[in-house]
Amino acid sequence: MKLEEVRKEIDQIDEQMLNLFLRRMDAAAQVARIKAQTGQPIYNQRREQEILDEVTKKAGAYAAPAKILFQTMMDVSRALQHNLLGGGKELREQIEHADAAPLRERVDAVIACPGTKGSFSSLAAKNLFPDSTLAFYPRFYDVFDAVKKGEATFGVVPVENSTAGSVEEVYDLLLKHRFFIAGEEMLPIDHCLCGVPGATLSSIRRIYSHPQGLNQCRGIIDACSAEAVACDNTAIAADLVAKERDPANAAICSAQAAQKNGLVILKKPAQDIGGNTTRFIVISRTLIIEPEADKISLSFSLPHVTGSLHRILSRFAACGLNLTKIESRPMENSRFEYLFYLDFTGSARAKDTLSLLCALSGDLPEFTFLGNYAARRESGETADI
Repeated sequence: MKLEEVRKEIDQIDEQMLNLFLRRMDAAAQVARIKAQTGQPIYNQRREQEILDEVTKKAGAYAAPAKILFQTMMDVSRALQHNLLGGGKELREQIEHADAAPLRERVDAVIACPGTKGSFSSLAAKNLFPDSTLAFYPRFYDVFDAVKKGEATFGVVPVENSTAGSVEEVYDLLLKHRFFIAGEEMLPIDHCLCGVPGATLSSIRRIYSHPQGLNQCRGIIDACSAEAVACDNTAIAADLVAKERDPANAAICSAQAAQKNGLVILKKPAQDIGGNTTRFIVISRTLIIEPEADKISLSFSLPHVTGSLHRILSRFAACGLNLTKIESRPMENSRFEYLFYLDFTGSARAKDTLSLLCALSGDLPEFTFLGNYAARRESGETADI
C-alpha cells in the first residue's frame, strides 16, 4: 500500500472519530442534565477508573496511549458538565465582584515590607504604591502576620530571583495563609559588597546578607575567603554591619541601604551573574482584579492517580493558556503530599478561562484561586533581596 493510500485511510478514520467524539460530548451533556435532576456529583472517580481499566485491558500493545486518549475525553466531558451546570458558582461570584480599583490609587493604604528603609521592599513597594505609607517588619512571617491582623492593607515580598530561584519561605507562607496576589513588580538586582569606613576586601572575614543574596554573590564570598552569615534581610544585614563597626564584617545589600547606614561600597556589582532580576508580589486579604490584569496564580493538590499532573496541565494547553511557573511545596501535616503553585497568562474574566478555573475547583481535591493581576516588565531601577 502506498503512503497516499494510507493517509487517505487515516483521514477517513479521523472523520469517523470526530463524529463519534461529537456524539460522546452530546451524551455527556445529557448526563449533566440527568445529574442536575438527581443531584449526583459530576465527578465519579470509580466509574472513570473502571472505564480506564477496561480500555487498558482491551487495547493490548496500545494500552498506554489508549488510556491517555480516554482520560482526555473524560476530562473534557467533565469540563463540559461543569460548564453546563454552572459549576464553581462561588468562584464565579468571587471573580465577578472583585475590587477593580488600581493599586496606584490606594493612597491611604499601609504597605508591610520586610527589612528596613533602603531594602528591595521599599523600592518595589514605592513603585507599586507611590503615595502610600510603608511599614517595615523584620521577617517575611511578620509581613504576612501584619496583613492577617489588619495592621497593613497589603504586603510586598519577593517570590523568586532569576539567579537563585524561588524564595521558598514566601511560597510556604502564601500557601499557608491563602492570601490573594493583587500585583507584582520586577526589578533588576544590583548587589553591593559594603563595609564600614576603613574596611577593605582583604580585611573581610564575615559577609552578612539574606540567603538569596548570599547565593547570588558566591564568587565574591569565596574570593574573600569569608564566612557567609544569613540574615532575615539584606537591609538588616547592612544595619548590623554599621552597628558593629568591625572592618572584618561586610554586608551584601543595595546601594540605598549602604548610604543609609554610612557604609562604603567595596565592590559593585557583587553578584555572580548579570541581568539578575527579582520578582515581588503584593499580598492582600481581599481579591483585587485590576482592569489590565493578565496573569493568574492558583494552587491545587492532585489525586493520587498516575499522570494526574499531565492531565491538568494539558487542559491549560487546550485553552491556549501559557504557563509561566509551576512550583511544588510540601503540604502541612501530611507525608509526601504536595501543593502545586501555578502561574499562567490570562484573564479570569475571559469565558473559557473562567470555565476552566471553575471546572478545576470542582475536580481537584484542594483548589485555591490566588489572584489575577497585571504582569510587570522589568523596571529601570535596581534593588536587592
